[in-house]
Amino acid sequence: MEKNELRFKGKKILQDISVKERLFIEAKMQEELFNSEIWKDAHIVGVTLSQTHEWSTEPIIEEGWRTGKKMVVPKCIPESRQMEFYHLEKYDQLERVYFGLREPKPEASALVKKNDIDLLLVPGLLFNEKGYRIGYGGGYFDRFIEGFPGKTLMIASDRQEYSPLPFEEFDQRVEYVLTESGVRSTYYL
Repeated sequence: MEKNELRFKGKKILQDISVKERLFIEAKMQEELFNSEIWKDAHIVGVTLSQTHEWSTEPIIEEGWRTGKKMVVPKCIPESRQMEFYHLEKYDQLERVYFGLREPKPEASALVKKNDIDLLLVPGLLFNEKGYRIGYGGGYFDRFIEGFPGKTLMIASDRQEYSPLPFEEFDQRVEYVLTESGVRSTYYL
């Protein structure tokens, strides 16, 4: 299967989960994340602001704020297909940009260096047991993860696991996957 076919498959999996079941899965994921050593050890956490078809990250951001973590969110730079992360202290530091995405207003937020982020929560549509994933096709996270010294964790449901996944030389794997079943390492696979 080609990556675009797999993206469609991944989106369909997410669309087919009922609202009630989605809320249950998200609550279980959040419980697993907040009880994990990865979360407890992190001081600066990078996380995207979820869209309607993705797993909700706002409760994660809010728990980070509540527990004193520095939460940082990405701003995409389309010309270079790179990302920068900015410190988010409140939602009014955000603006809507292309495709309805919410990103930080650079004038209202402080830029955070890549090497200062302890934990990066990575979105995706499908993943395999080795931590490779199919994302939305822009490659922004793969570029950011390359050479990233912190821990990387994908948020997904158990239903989003799929093998075999095609990958290319520039694809980067995540070290951990968070599902409703818990946080598992992909490092040794």
